[in-house]
Amino acid sequence: MIQKIDHIGIAVKDLEKDTKFYREVLGLSFEGYEDLPDRGIRIAVFNINDVRLELIQSLSPDSAIATFIERRGEGLHHIALGVDDAAEILAGLVRNGVRAIDPEPRKGAGGSRIAFLDPRDTGHVLIEIYEKGRDDHKRK
Repeated sequence: MIQKIDHIGIAVKDLEKDTKFYREVLGLSFEGYEDLPDRGIRIAVFNINDVRLELIQSLSPDSAIATFIERRGEGLHHIALGVDDAAEILAGLVRNGVRAIDPEPRKGAGGSRIAFLDPRDTGHVLIEIYEKGRDDHKRK
């Protein structure tokens, strides 16, 4: 079952500069950074009333975020829907004709299980199915 909007991902070129803006200018609650070297990204995590905002910077010129920024520029990258069972939700969506970028959930930030849906089937918005991991609270 889809429970909530878990987080919103924003692609950025300069994580330090943008982190400073969200912390100091907007005054958002900063939870920390997390590196995901297998995906070639580093994220800065903020919390706004139990919805996270993730600033995502590429660590590699061939990461999905680097490609996204090159094609579309910085900005909204995805909306993550929090679910109780990512595999079950993903399977149900695929049975209903929704194309998935990920054929099955994979490891995400904080030990989560994630899968992305094809934007051609979601109103041209990249949707992430997000099952919270047990390490989500241990951000650096």
